[in-house]
Amino acid sequence: MQPRLNFYAEAPQLMKYATSLTNAIKECGLEKGLLHLINLRASQINGCSYCVDMHSREAREDGESEQRVFLVSAWKESPLYTERERMAFKWVETVTRIADAGVPDALYQEALNHFSKDELVKLTVAVSMINVWNRLCVTFHAVHPVPTAKAA
Repeated sequence: MQPRLNFYAEAPQLMKYATSLTNAIKECGLEKGLLHLINLRASQINGCSYCVDMHSREAREDGESEQRVFLVSAWKESPLYTERERMAFKWVETVTRIADAGVPDALYQEALNHFSKDELVKLTVAVSMINVWNRLCVTFHAVHPVPTAKAA
């Protein structure tokens, strides 16, 4: 796959604002590991290979286990995640697929058992922002880094 265009080069000021919001999300007070996992899950849903690669690598660099990274796509069937993480995955899946059914009242109430209202806003902004990046990368064919072959 070849990139269609470099969205940073075509709209540098807007990308500066998007990057600024992403950096603010990283410092918003939500757990760093949780942010990695939700970014990974949304990117899997959206089929964004660039972001799946980046967020799985970043999660590992920040100490997340390979097993937990590998099993994010099957989180419902794995006992490796906390109740808070499981709720975050439900929220990610619902907000990412918001056109399907909106955000049901029952899910909102359940989320408030695991996140404060402030945290829920932060979580929703984080989910929204990774969806922006996914849409940019998928639309314009951002290509994840490909390691060069090592000599034998």
